Amino acid sequence: MSWMIYGAYGFTGRLVVEVALARGHKPHLCGRDETRVRALAEAHGLPWSAVDLGEGAELRAALSDHEAVLHCAGPFSATFRPMADACLETGTHYLDITGEIGVLEAAARRHETAQAQGVVVMPAVGFDVVPTDCTAKRLSDALPGATHIDIAFCGVTKMTSGTARSTVEGMKHQGAERVDGRIVPCPPASMTRMVPFQDKERHCVIVPWGDVSTAFHTTGIPNVRTWTALPRSNVKWIRLGGPLRPLLGSAPVQWALKRAVDRWVKGPPPELRESGYSQIWGQARRGDETVTATLSGPEAYALTAEAAVRCVERVLAGEAEPGFRTPAGAFGAELIEDIEGVVAHPLERTGSSVQ
Repeated sequence: MSWMIYGAYGFTGRLVVEVALARGHKPHLCGRDETRVRALAEAHGLPWSAVDLGEGAELRAALSDHEAVLHCAGPFSATFRPMADACLETGTHYLDITGEIGVLEAAARRHETAQAQGVVVMPAVGFDVVPTDCTAKRLSDALPGATHIDIAFCGVTKMTSGTARSTVEGMKHQGAERVDGRIVPCPPASMTRMVPFQDKERHCVIVPWGDVSTAFHTTGIPNVRTWTALPRSNVKWIRLGGPLRPLLGSAPVQWALKRAVDRWVKGPPPELRESGYSQIWGQARRGDETVTATLSGPEAYALTAEAAVRCVERVLAGEAEPGFRTPAGAFGAELIEDIEGVVAHPLERTGSSVQ
């Protein structure tokens, strides 16, 4: 089955190529920079093409030869729409590695169109949000009718330039949580809590992680908060930055920050990817009952590449129904456990259901 990796020469794209080759695939490599995509493809003996996302006709022609595309070129706030629209026109299954709430909600709004076209639209098949989405699904299955869910993560290592550029884009926006089914803004770092991860308790701050969107679509739980481990000393600087949001979102500042990212941010080195780790904690609540789950896994970018390729494989195998789908919504909570190094620890229960 033929599939494409777009943005293949980026940091995460290259990791995806390595995993795809190791799993016996020969994906078509694509991106807008002909020199870079050609060099990568020739190094691995893979087919390639160079297409800019702004060239609609050429993009559609490139996609028409493939059953699926794994889109790895962010920031997805800028790149999601042209790629997703082209996929819907050509009948190509769409997957990406975003974690941006706005992009995830935009994907969800394409559900009926995707169903009609027989296309799977599945964003966030990387660290955003496969391990957290699977944790949310596991909790929902264990506590039907839960009304609240909290998801926290730690262990994310040094950013890639793509992640950093998405972070710069996010500076224009407030934080977010889901309340009674609606996504509502909240000030940056406005809430903190202590979270007992598998290894130890950590200080965490509320963040607009992708599960504010996906956990609701996967589980139907109407109240969602997402958290990341962060030292107390850093919280005050995030809060102080809140009033500067209009300035940080201005075109000149965004341009300057993205230029700095392109120059200085290179992503984690191989030794850090091999020794790094990630941890997930989640808790669902229904009245006085709670169920808590923890999960341990590889470093975030390594996990992204492994999870993304597995999601492509399952989509190509016909395991996902057409329409907007979340990873765990399509494939179940066990999806993450197929990846080497991932451990889903036993659930813990408290409240009236515990005898």
